[in-house]
Amino acid sequence: MATPNMGLITETNSQYYAGSQTFVTDGSSSKLTATFNTELEFGSSDPTTSGYNLNNFKLYYSTTGIPNTFVEYTSSFTVADNVITLGTVPLANTWFVIQLKNKQGGEYGNRDAFGNTVEENYGGYAYTTLEDVITNFMIGYVGTGKLIPSTKTTDVLFFAKRGLQEFSYDTLRSIRKQELTIPNNLSVPLPQDYVNYVNVSWIDNQGVKHIIYPTTLTTNPYTVPSQDAQGVPIQDNNGENIETTSLTEERWKKNNLKDINAAKSDLTGYLLSDGLGYPGMYGDNYLGQKYGIQPETAQINGWFTINDREGKLSFSSDLAEKIIILEYISDGLGYNGQDMKIPKLAEEALYAYISHAIIASRINQPEYVVQRLRREKSAKLRNAKIRLSNIKLNEFVQIARGKSKWIKY
Repeated sequence: MATPNMGLITETNSQYYAGSQTFVTDGSSSKLTATFNTELEFGSSDPTTSGYNLNNFKLYYSTTGIPNTFVEYTSSFTVADNVITLGTVPLANTWFVIQLKNKQGGEYGNRDAFGNTVEENYGGYAYTTLEDVITNFMIGYVGTGKLIPSTKTTDVLFFAKRGLQEFSYDTLRSIRKQELTIPNNLSVPLPQDYVNYVNVSWIDNQGVKHIIYPTTLTTNPYTVPSQDAQGVPIQDNNGENIETTSLTEERWKKNNLKDINAAKSDLTGYLLSDGLGYPGMYGDNYLGQKYGIQPETAQINGWFTINDREGKLSFSSDLAEKIIILEYISDGLGYNGQDMKIPKLAEEALYAYISHAIIASRINQPEYVVQRLRREKSAKLRNAKIRLSNIKLNEFVQIARGKSKWIKY
């Protein structure tokens, strides 16, 4: 009978910190079983092919085990389920080392060449994989004499994924970050696993971030149909509207926005005289001056909009060629190897979510049982949020010391 996987440490210090695992062969087997928390990615064993660069590891061997005698293993081998199978059975007492690396290099003993493949392994003990959650749930919650007498593993998998997805929105620390450079077209594509944004900031020469805010000064149209002289959209031979470029976006990109701040918002003449017969739209009543500051314009960090038509973030012209940090929420299901895991501080809440979801989806279940599980799910989710909020008393006290600070004018 399978036993619950409680996430005990299986890696050695060498595997965890240096990203390497050592084997000494006995002359009878050609298999090397890696036990990294990081899955081995395999493209090819031939260094002369492009697939070799897809490997996230390199294999080295030595007949003596002395560090300076290790050379790269370039003979044929295959990888399946973290097991490396060599093309031939090596001699007894041959030393092999699996070294995790980045996809641009990696050399055994060269710490600078380890790359992010090793670093992705750090901190993994704080998480439980979704596979382990499902195994533990089937053992601890399903069976004769238990609340759930029987259920399919596929049902547990479905509700576990749904729970992980829901938790990612407001409970788990599922915020991912990308460092990007804004090109001259002032747009960057939304990440592949994007669900919603958290923060967008540009980085100055000292590495300090400056928050970029969304703007209501302009917008991005969802469709831009071409029109005839009467304003009627024009269709192609298939009866579909012909799309054209957005004049709104083009005018916004050409504008010089450096003068928009808390004291003056004339958009360098665009709002005061846009050439459409409305000169002096705001007259002398500059935004944020005569009638007080408008918070949405009281900053000089630039603006962005979400262009749903193109699936991009569009920025104001003053942010061209700046480095930005995009913080966004993923649903936790985008990448099986990286995302499908849950913090141990929220593991019990996920079990409660799955239990309630399975019972509530069945007919002829006592309502008091469904309601009890619902309350239990809510309580454990609340506990998980408190745990993951990571509030430290000394940090809170440090911030609270500013409450008596005098405000000077």
